[in-house]
Amino acid sequence: MARNSHSVAAYGHDGAAAYLPDPHGHGSGGSVGVYLLARVKPHLPPWLGWAGTGLAGALGSLRWEASAGAGVGLTLASVALTGATWWAGKSTSQQRRLHSAITVAAGSAWVTAACLAGPTTGPLDDLFLMGGPVVALSWNVRMILRRTDTDPQAGGTDKGLLEKVGLARAQIGTTTVEPNRVTAPLLLEPGEQTNDDVSKALARIASALDLPVSAVRYHPSPDSSRRGELVIVPEDMLAQPAEYEGPSTLGGSIAEPLVIGRYDDGSPLVIWLPGDPEAKRNSTHLLIAGGTGSGKGETALNLMTEVLSRRDVLLWTSDPKAFQDFAPLRPGMDWSAEGGADTEVMVEAVKAVIPARTRWLGAHGYRQWLPAAAQAQTDPAHSCQTGRACGCAGMPFLVAWFEEAANTLRALGDDAFTGIAQEARSAGVSLIVSLQRPSYDQMSTSTRASLPSVIALGCDPRDEGFSLPEAVIDAGAHPGAWGNRRPGYCYVVSPGIPEDRYPSPGRTFAFPARTTALMEQLAAWALREGATADPVTAGAVAAVAGRAYTGRTAPAPTPVPVAGGPRLTAVQGDSAMNDGREQGQGQGYGLLVDPEDAGIDPEADLPGAMEGDDAPIFGQESGHKPSPDEARELFALALEEFERAGQMVVGPVDFMDWCDRNNLSRSWVSKRLKEAALEGRLEPTNATGRWRIVPALAAA
Repeated sequence: MARNSHSVAAYGHDGAAAYLPDPHGHGSGGSVGVYLLARVKPHLPPWLGWAGTGLAGALGSLRWEASAGAGVGLTLASVALTGATWWAGKSTSQQRRLHSAITVAAGSAWVTAACLAGPTTGPLDDLFLMGGPVVALSWNVRMILRRTDTDPQAGGTDKGLLEKVGLARAQIGTTTVEPNRVTAPLLLEPGEQTNDDVSKALARIASALDLPVSAVRYHPSPDSSRRGELVIVPEDMLAQPAEYEGPSTLGGSIAEPLVIGRYDDGSPLVIWLPGDPEAKRNSTHLLIAGGTGSGKGETALNLMTEVLSRRDVLLWTSDPKAFQDFAPLRPGMDWSAEGGADTEVMVEAVKAVIPARTRWLGAHGYRQWLPAAAQAQTDPAHSCQTGRACGCAGMPFLVAWFEEAANTLRALGDDAFTGIAQEARSAGVSLIVSLQRPSYDQMSTSTRASLPSVIALGCDPRDEGFSLPEAVIDAGAHPGAWGNRRPGYCYVVSPGIPEDRYPSPGRTFAFPARTTALMEQLAAWALREGATADPVTAGAVAAVAGRAYTGRTAPAPTPVPVAGGPRLTAVQGDSAMNDGREQGQGQGYGLLVDPEDAGIDPEADLPGAMEGDDAPIFGQESGHKPSPDEARELFALALEEFERAGQMVVGPVDFMDWCDRNNLSRSWVSKRLKEAALEGRLEPTNATGRWRIVPALAAA
């Protein structure tokens, strides 16, 4: 806490702010005189008031001595001033109010008498010389006693607010007042009180101050169990949402902070994904948790737009909701999957790229991913060749995002992300998992423990412990107090953010409908300027996903009709659709038909019944049943069809139509799936009965 040689604001036992001397202050010149002046200055105001009272009485007597009218006016003024002092002191303690009113009444009475009779008449001069110093000294004594009460080292106690909330023996130290933020150090009674007692009393403190519970926080000292700081934010600056205005650092590195909103004191709400060895910050995975209506979708948009605006990162996204919220950003993503088998492939692909990326980083001398790893490797210090630069292509950072992850966890098992979460950080991969309720029955405890960062939005009060660490909740963070009533309100716990910020609420930027065009422009920029997968990552994912992974590719141009090529023609008699090239210059527009149907006469009758038309279709023998060798060949062809279609995870249910066509049982298919796994054509996934197709080239 900053100290100076003048004064700092402190709270007295009556709850009012007073300016008190700093015992640790030192004069700028270091002399005894300067030090004494610094100690005396806070006690001078009562004495200056005494001197001013005498001067006012002396000057007033020169004009109003023996004036009856002045006597009436001065008397009324004295009464009014005393009454105003009593009224103004109603918000302070009873002692201060009474002391102030008596002082003003005595001073104004003496000035009135001195103006009318003269300051040296009768006992007026003696009253001034004896009574004035007594009144001034009474204020000096009060100030000294108040200083003792508020000094944690002096053993004083606060008798107001803390007494009401059950912390009467706690001591409030010198308080720091900032715009919309008051910070007061606390010293608790040794052996009687701990920091846990303050955490339990936060709701009562908020009640005493008539504030929401989220406005009062406590930051315990890591070095003491009875010291900490009480932070009060009296005004909610997040009530009016701030709209998204564009990326914070277009074209910057993913290693720079991602700005996703603002805190309640107006400072930016930021988060980092990669680590930084210079700043002693670890790379991180992120959990986004919040109930329905809490603003989880807009929070995701904030983070996605920031990721897509950086030049050295790939974004892989799975969204079982078919990208309902993220459609404008989808073209800029390196890989997007809509759930189901596509998401299964993505999970397996992320697992496969981790060891490949880790080997590459280790071979090039990187203990963790750094922005330099995304550039061409022209530094001999980061080379896979001895004694010279290797010139290898750089490796962008990878963000694997699983939206509505509860759907994926139900399909793949509650530990589907456990291996990724435990191993991916060293490979320059950040896992982001978004779901409503990260409870133990949806996500394994091992996975949750491996997600060190969290954006906790409004939730059911009973679910707070699933989202935030217990220490942050004890410090005053309560997302359950918001529910879905304050969309975008959140607490952020992540490396790089000061720990005293963890219980401070923030709010993410809002994305109204008019930001859609801005998001589409950002996606186009990412498609044009964003990173593409390095050979190591692309090779590893292609070996798992095959055609399911395409990477960032520009949209195919609209084909231009070639002269003489296939084209739609108009029905005879409606040649205007042919631009005069085919069947003359008829008028009007007709139906478009394929060239192979152009010779059909629409007026001709349909052909009559022919022999065999009445033969039953169902219930007959299917004819030739494939031999085991033929069936195996058909099975191999079926796998190739799935691979060409990009469906790289299959199970017996996917072969139902194929079984019906080839008169084969489902049990036979299950057996063939296991044989194909032994041959290396399939690999088991986390989900029982689901197999990942190993691309044919990789299998060979």
